[in-house]
Amino acid sequence: MASDTLKFFGHFPIEMLGGLTEVESEKVDWLTDTINIALVTNAWTPAVDTNKFWDDISANEVANGNGYTTGGKTLGTKTLVYTAAGNISTADAADPTAWTGLGAGFTFRYAVIYSATSDVAIGYLDYGASQLVGLNETLTITFDVLGVFTATAP
Repeated sequence: MASDTLKFFGHFPIEMLGGLTEVESEKVDWLTDTINIALVTNAWTPAVDTNKFWDDISANEVANGNGYTTGGKTLGTKTLVYTAAGNISTADAADPTAWTGLGAGFTFRYAVIYSATSDVAIGYLDYGASQLVGLNETLTITFDVLGVFTATAP
């Protein structure tokens, strides 16, 4: 599957930098938190200002079964890198070869990245329309070549 651009939930950059509140459990640490990617149906409408937690979204997750597991997959090989040439900070992870359709397969539209440690919603990939992962088809989500997300200093 082609890569797409990660769209942040509005609060996430603040949570990554220390949080809007003093509640430690609502902060995100890219390297030490368990970061998951889960698939969501087109019944969900992204609300970047109000979808702060995975719990705000999970009711629209793809149903467990037919090759999909509730909660999604954990991202592995997470890194944070600063490249002086270009002043680019990058958060990356291995591309998840995530799910193989069984039986009737499953349909999704969005891939949501969230911290399973703090339940904080990080961002999502929008595939534009429902995508079917049919019998024996394997879904691999390919992150941008620059990383899951990047920030550039002037």
